[in-house]
Amino acid sequence: MSNRYEEDLLKQQVLEIMNAEKAEKITTEPEKRKGQAPQTKKSPSRKKKKPHKALKIAGSIALFLLILIVLIIGTKPGRSIIYKSVSTFAFQNMNNEDIIKEYDAKGGAKHADGARHEDYVTNYLIFGIEEFGGARNTDSMMIASINTKDDTLKLTSLLRDSYVDIKGYKANKLNSAYARGGARLLVDTIEKNYKVQIDGYVSVDFKSFEKIVDLLGGVTIELGKEEAQYLNKTNYISQKKNRNVKKGVNHLNGNQVMGYVRVRKVKTLGGVNNDYGRIVRQQRALKAMFESYKSPKNLFKIISVTKESLGYVTTNLTQDQIEKAMEDVVENKITTLDTFRVPVDGAFDAPKKYNGITYPIVLDWDKNRVELYKFIFDDTEKEAVAALK
Repeated sequence: MSNRYEEDLLKQQVLEIMNAEKAEKITTEPEKRKGQAPQTKKSPSRKKKKPHKALKIAGSIALFLLILIVLIIGTKPGRSIIYKSVSTFAFQNMNNEDIIKEYDAKGGAKHADGARHEDYVTNYLIFGIEEFGGARNTDSMMIASINTKDDTLKLTSLLRDSYVDIKGYKANKLNSAYARGGARLLVDTIEKNYKVQIDGYVSVDFKSFEKIVDLLGGVTIELGKEEAQYLNKTNYISQKKNRNVKKGVNHLNGNQVMGYVRVRKVKTLGGVNNDYGRIVRQQRALKAMFESYKSPKNLFKIISVTKESLGYVTTNLTQDQIEKAMEDVVENKITTLDTFRVPVDGAFDAPKKYNGITYPIVLDWDKNRVELYKFIFDDTEKEAVAALK
């Protein structure tokens, strides 16, 4: 009984709705026939549709941009667009023409015999040039290696006083090779003695180094008591007005950092001395520059800082090489930086004089090459020894 009652009630409600729609149609039709619009009150709900429509458009644009970002960053073809753009920007703002003529990064120049190359490792030489008394020596030399096998970025510092064979010249300290034959002879010398292939290089002179630090707004470095006293009483900091550093944390300008990375006659904070201490300081300065570069205060001017800094850099890298380096780092999620130095402990001598050269560092090359291969190529001891043979 109740089901029948509910059915009748439902039918009645449907009939009422239909009759109401019919009545509305009858009242509006005469107005339409006269060419007049129905006289209906403006509904407040229609006013709300405009902003609603605008929100929908804004939402669609936001969704489109989100999809675009995902496609660019979230896919390898999309990221390739970024690599291409950034490498073009870098290549166009660095000094490269004369250096490319001097040493062909595209493969035209021959590599030294026995210089090891592996597809999973790319080696770039980074060096700083100091002009003093008419000489142009390389007082800072590092091999930056991108290893896609163990997904690391490796930085190997080479001591400037290392006693090496130099093609066409008498054996001498490593830092003298550049003065004799420029970047090409320096690369050849490193390949010949250290037995690793150099795929390209980047250089900066010390004056430009100061300017780059100042562009970053200075860097923060902690100094030991001996370091601070030494810097304040010597000419390593060339401008007297800047000889005011102190023990502890300092915010240093370019001129002060330049003096800091050149010091080797006093111990570092941590007790490292001589050329080893200089290498420690160089690595600390590079790390401090990186931290300053990515600091919030530089984020808003990162493009202008990068562009002007690149203007102080000279390289033989091609645009394709820069693009590949970026791709290797990002695609392999390389986020760690390992550091090393040659010679290693216990594998060198430091006589006062050797073959007419004062205070050289004479390496045990077999031991040092094995350790270098283990570091750069991720070799075992056995693999490194076999590779050298």
